[in-house]
Amino acid sequence: MKHSPAYKNLALLAVFLFFAADIASAQQQDWNAKSAKTWVKDRVWANGLKLKLNSSTNNIEFAKQYAANKALWDKAFEFLRDRNLDLLPPGKYPIDGDNVFASVTEGPSKEFEQSAWESHQNYIDLQYVISGKEKIGVAPVQSLTVTQPYDAAKDGANYSGDGKYYTATPDEFFLFFPGDGHRPNIKVGGYDKVKKLVIKIRVAK
Repeated sequence: MKHSPAYKNLALLAVFLFFAADIASAQQQDWNAKSAKTWVKDRVWANGLKLKLNSSTNNIEFAKQYAANKALWDKAFEFLRDRNLDLLPPGKYPIDGDNVFASVTEGPSKEFEQSAWESHQNYIDLQYVISGKEKIGVAPVQSLTVTQPYDAAKDGANYSGDGKYYTATPDEFFLFFPGDGHRPNIKVGGYDKVKKLVIKIRVAK
């Protein structure tokens, strides 16, 4: 049975797309510091989101997690991009069941001594200060000392130690992966009330 040229062209296209997808998948699994930095800088992932991404971000982990769970990340960024966060009252906001969900809080930050290092294993934190300012510490989990072992019910562990501190403002957002210890909600002088969004994104394992 002979096939028409159009059928043959479609068959060739299908084969090409199959191998292109396979190559792209392989490339996604082979991120390095340079390729991940370029990917983050290109901002295709942002899909119109104008906010900056804080420089503390682990670019390689971001690239891997986004490639593995693109649909979830797109929903998280869509929420961040399209909602009028200034008018959003404090509370919980479902985005995609247990895979992606958000919470908005509004209240005073903590004195440094009252804040604590933490990390999570099942969810990635997207943290964004909607209004006000706060300081956030960032450090590799390996450099910290466990003070409260991981609690699966709370998806959290606590630590002592030190790291690099950033001032969180409405101009940018932070991403914290399982290997990222973070110490949020630290008071900045002159800012007695902070409105904040935290989006939880399930980790691809």
